[in-house]
Amino acid sequence: MVMKGKNCVAIAADRLTTDVQTVAQRLEFWLNLYELKEGRQIKPFALMSMVANLLHEKLFGHYCTEPVIAGLDPEICKPFICSLDLISCPMVTDDFVVSGTCSEQMYGMCKSLWEPNMDPDNLFETISQVMLNPVDQDAVSGVGIIFHIIEKDKSTTRTLKTWMD
Repeated sequence: MVMKGKNCVAIAADRLTTDVQTVAQRLEFWLNLYELKEGRQIKPFALMSMVANLLHEKLFGHYCTEPVIAGLDPEICKPFICSLDLISCPMVTDDFVVSGTCSEQMYGMCKSLWEPNMDPDNLFETISQVMLNPVDQDAVSGVGIIFHIIEKDKSTTRTLKTWMD
């Protein structure tokens, strides 16, 4: 949904398309205000707080989306990854997060295949296997995958096509 400059902060969201679009538009507005006021791009942890506040505004008539935020802290180049649930509770972790209609299948595959300090090619292969498993089992899970691999000096985008019924 959002890739911002040198900081390389990315956010992905799933579930109800209209809610994802609404959250994306509001988040873009809030990010522009943040950059104007602060004079710098947002850090991953601050983006997580912003998204949590945005989702929490509609707590009782909530947005039906579960965003995943990933990025690098620009000062120490430490990876940051978190997910937020439907009621805006963040889960920050050092390894991986899953979100979507087949979270259980993806979680099991991540537990089996993920290793710390993977290089970008191995990470792409692991994520491909994690994402293809649920798509093969549940037709609602999607028809393609777009990867954004964030590194210290660059971010790479790769696409993986899957079959459709």
